[in-house]
Amino acid sequence: MPRRLSGIYAITDELLTPPESIVSQVERALKAGAKIIQFRDKTRPDSLVEVTCMELQRLCIEHDALFIIDDRAELVASIGADGLHIGKDDIPLDQARAIVGQNAVIGVSCYGSLHKAAKAQQEGADYVAFGSFFPSPTKPGSNVVDKALIERAKSQLQIPVCVIGGINADNIDQLTPYGPDMYSMVSGVFGDDAIEENMKKIQSKLK
Repeated sequence: MPRRLSGIYAITDELLTPPESIVSQVERALKAGAKIIQFRDKTRPDSLVEVTCMELQRLCIEHDALFIIDDRAELVASIGADGLHIGKDDIPLDQARAIVGQNAVIGVSCYGSLHKAAKAQQEGADYVAFGSFFPSPTKPGSNVVDKALIERAKSQLQIPVCVIGGINADNIDQLTPYGPDMYSMVSGVFGDDAIEENMKKIQSKLK
């Protein structure tokens, strides 16, 4: 089982964590208790984000957290990041594994599909993510899925389950009874400049 696939999973965003402040924002989230950081940027090439990713990886090592990169398998391999996250329009899992190697974590977005999650597990995924569970400010077109899916996934899968989509301090306690392993948030952590306060409120709901 890959290490530390649990807790608060903070995802960066091109608007909420812009290039000039992303490193300091992520450092604040880590100091406040984030256990996993995902770098997500769908527009800039690897050459423009590599230095930032190396700095984020360094911070994650310093804070005993995992550093995951969204949809950039070659960059994961070249800088030795902890892992890769892929969605339905990204590189297939078998190709991703061939690039990042056996030791890297690979997570797969499964939206509302337990069938897709079971297939991902069979193909060697280290965790799966389901959502959106609430309307998402960063992905307004996402479908909202039934919370009972978490419970079914936990009973049928052997790998950790991540929840995502519109989760914040005000609604996270609606998901905790279902027992997900990871709570993934973008605006819930980085939606304003109150990162520490956001994290404190979220953690109080997880206890």
